Amino acid sequence: MPLDVLDSLAGVDPAQWNALAGASPPLQHAFLHALHESGAASPATGWVPRYLVARREGQLVGAVPAYEKHHSWGEFVFDWAWADAYRRQGQAYYPKLVVAVPFTPVPGPRILARDPAVRQALVDGLETLRARLDASSVHVLFPPEDDAALLQEAGYGLREGVQFHWHNAGYPDFEAFLASLNHDKRKKIRQERRRVREAGITFEWRTGADIRERDWHFFERCYHATYRQHGATPYLNLDFFLRIGRTMGQQLCLILACREGEPIASALNLWNAQRACGRYWGALEYVPGLHFETCYYQSIAFCIAHGIGVFEGGAQGEHKLARGLMPVRTVSLHRMADARFDQAVSGFLRREALGIEHYRQELEEHGPFRKATE
Repeated sequence: MPLDVLDSLAGVDPAQWNALAGASPPLQHAFLHALHESGAASPATGWVPRYLVARREGQLVGAVPAYEKHHSWGEFVFDWAWADAYRRQGQAYYPKLVVAVPFTPVPGPRILARDPAVRQALVDGLETLRARLDASSVHVLFPPEDDAALLQEAGYGLREGVQFHWHNAGYPDFEAFLASLNHDKRKKIRQERRRVREAGITFEWRTGADIRERDWHFFERCYHATYRQHGATPYLNLDFFLRIGRTMGQQLCLILACREGEPIASALNLWNAQRACGRYWGALEYVPGLHFETCYYQSIAFCIAHGIGVFEGGAQGEHKLARGLMPVRTVSLHRMADARFDQAVSGFLRREALGIEHYRQELEEHGPFRKATE
């Protein structure tokens, strides 16, 4: 099947793209197009769109969100050691080909097609594109199990990871969720929430048209402030937030923390009827417990209120375990052009997987939920 390589989604019909992408908000045409058009994920920032697309009788029947990358920032699957090993052997690790949603470690489809023949053509097309770009490798980040199986059949090595997700057990309210936790964790959360209330802070959830332009200006200030506090460069910009605010409002929940009617912190979630994904947050001042309340407890309460089954808390952070977010397995797939490196990486991934599984089991053993005997 002939495939095209696109450097923009401008010429792709949003409805056709979204029909393939499904309900995941970060995979929506509007989200990806906003990343490109705002300059957040662009050649200037080291993300060169190389989207593989398949068409049949003028209709989009397959796609892969792929990027030519010249660094490893913004991926949340860390391969710096591999890049250093290439360098020490006198080879160039960059460019590499990455299949992902930039800056967004949210699991979701990556081989966007239903027809098995089209899916196979897209997987084969990744290797053809890699060779054309003279890239060192192909990396597919946070795919679902069916995509992972297809890629493993094509010779990709599987890498395991851990994220922390909250699962809704049909809780009628936040207190019911707290009742499912053991005494110590329940007490700690109540203490944290009480400190925030005693600081005079209240919360608002805004979605759709209720999110105003001035809210995005405030949120961008918070987002940038958090990156500056950590000595890092923010990936996203105001133009990106304004764009998704205009096009994806019903899939966004902006949580505002206010004191005396004025916002002091905020968090942004992407959501649909099944899942909510915590993505960005920031505060203009420090208040004990404010981060946990704004990012986790308010998001959990939002999910309970809307009957949402899963809240994804993002990459890393064992502190999420104590807040009711449990470890879940994530995967990424990797294939090196150099056979020697591919063999070495495959061996490393097998060894690493044993440690990751032990880590996940240990986390589960220290979970915050009540045991049957309590």
